[in-house]
Amino acid sequence: MTSTPETPATAPFSRIKIRVGALVFCGDDVALIRRTRPHSTHYTPPGGNVEHGEDLHQALARELAEELDLDIDQAEGGDLMWVVDQRVTRPGPTPPPRKLHLIYRLHITPELRATLAETEQDEQPDGSHETGIIEWIDYRETAELPIFPPIGPALTSLPDPRAAVTDAALPAVTDENYTWR
Repeated sequence: MTSTPETPATAPFSRIKIRVGALVFCGDDVALIRRTRPHSTHYTPPGGNVEHGEDLHQALARELAEELDLDIDQAEGGDLMWVVDQRVTRPGPTPPPRKLHLIYRLHITPELRATLAETEQDEQPDGSHETGIIEWIDYRETAELPIFPPIGPALTSLPDPRAAVTDAALPAVTDENYTWR
């Protein structure tokens, strides 16, 4: 499409997407999805984009069911911990959206953990699937992990998994402080 005054080209970050994710704790361990690519490995909290017309709780429940086989009604908690504003240029044909990551916290029992998925299939734009490995990692050992959004230092600084969070806004992720891989 040619850009004209009547139909301007979509500018980077002019669209906003909301992503819900959860830090699912079982004691001191937290579930993270490890994705290994040809030139990098990174971790993400289980979650995904909120669909049009979907409320945040429904989106979180859907994503955790899809990725962990977790029924959030069996978990305790559900409080919003952190919000991360993402404005990072990324590879691809479409201008990158601005993305708001809403990170919630849940707690589960060891018995429930034993029933959850160990892998997750993430559908790619070309219809293929990328396999993610569900890893349970002691939350105090996440500061140096390549987690996106980069919540490792904030997670590690919690005195315990149930500690109150006084400031929900984590630093924004921008091209100045993050390089997309």
